[in-house]
Amino acid sequence: MSHVIIAGGGAAGMMAGIWAARCGHSVEIFEKNEKCGKKVYITGKGRCNLTNAGDMEEIQNSIISNKKFLYSALNQFTNYDVMGMFDELGLSIKVERGNRVFPESDKSSDVIRVLVRELNRLNVEIHYNTPVKRIGIRDGRFSHVETEDKKKHEADALIVATGGKSYPVTGSTGDGYEFAKSMGHTVTKLSPALVPFNAKEEYVKELQGLSLRNIGVRILDGEKEVYSDFGELLFTHFGVSGPTVISASSMLTEKILKGNLTLLIDLKPALDEKQLDERILRDFNDNKNKAFKNALDQLYPKKLIPVMIHLSGIDADKKINEISRKERNRLVNLTKSFPVTLTGLRGYNEPIITQGGINVKEINPSTMESRLVKGVYFAGEVLDVDAVTGGFNLQIAWSTAYAAANAIP
Repeated sequence: MSHVIIAGGGAAGMMAGIWAARCGHSVEIFEKNEKCGKKVYITGKGRCNLTNAGDMEEIQNSIISNKKFLYSALNQFTNYDVMGMFDELGLSIKVERGNRVFPESDKSSDVIRVLVRELNRLNVEIHYNTPVKRIGIRDGRFSHVETEDKKKHEADALIVATGGKSYPVTGSTGDGYEFAKSMGHTVTKLSPALVPFNAKEEYVKELQGLSLRNIGVRILDGEKEVYSDFGELLFTHFGVSGPTVISASSMLTEKILKGNLTLLIDLKPALDEKQLDERILRDFNDNKNKAFKNALDQLYPKKLIPVMIHLSGIDADKKINEISRKERNRLVNLTKSFPVTLTGLRGYNEPIITQGGINVKEINPSTMESRLVKGVYFAGEVLDVDAVTGGFNLQIAWSTAYAAANAIP
């Protein structure tokens, strides 16, 4: 059996450590932080959306970059294998809307706890506060790592699971990309992904903190629709966030770099324009002697009403029974297509993942082993692979880590 070193104690690193040890190898994890799983801890708003319970076709269709490359790894260790493993480790899980899988406790710390407990049971040695700084190669194959304290640690195989560049406070500072380059690998263009958008309009700041549920979104590049979704959206001090637009960011990185995009929010997606007009008419008839500004409580959240009045162009003090059909149509159109101009993406301090990474053409898709250096394997976000939100990115981490660990001779 081999002596295996794993650089990084995040999701991929912990999973790789467990499976390498279960294969009978002696395993050491070198983690730059004081504990494992710092980024796992903050995923899913601290709840950890650890995988998705959809079928394999849904998993594949949710991958944005290099889905063919991931085919083998995802089938070696499927989402159902992941759920079965966590069940075996004693973690109760539940499935929510969109087939998103969470720990029943809603605590990401419980996911980390059961993984670390299993690592300890398998006698995996974890070196905390010990970042890997250099990788040694001898005669075209891996020989050792050098840590920050200048010590050399020899081993038969290395799994690089250092993550990307997103949320650098968790330790994801792009180390793995530099390791890869030092071994002759190429790294594709990097950009923040699954990240909120900046917006142009001042009224967006007025809506800060407003969360909209069950709304429809469309994003236009000029006249062309380039994205649509249904779900939740959050207004922030800088723009918009929430699942609907965060998923869009990964697909529209190149387009937003070239110019502004238009986000249109359908505040009442369950109603077509005729039905919405009838609904507004009913509300207006119930409030015919009120001022326009006082007759919208049943239609919109309180925080949104002043902005809707401003954008509609209807005098706030105008009596409801004086509002014309043309003005009412403007309100209908605004409700079905509330406009926000998207001007760019937030930086690396806020994205869930990094788009881009180690060129997968230089990696064996079945084993995750480098095609350039024998004995070096890669797992997780350090690779040029990513997916939309919904547990798919963690599934990629688990699957690639499993493939790497099980391929080591």
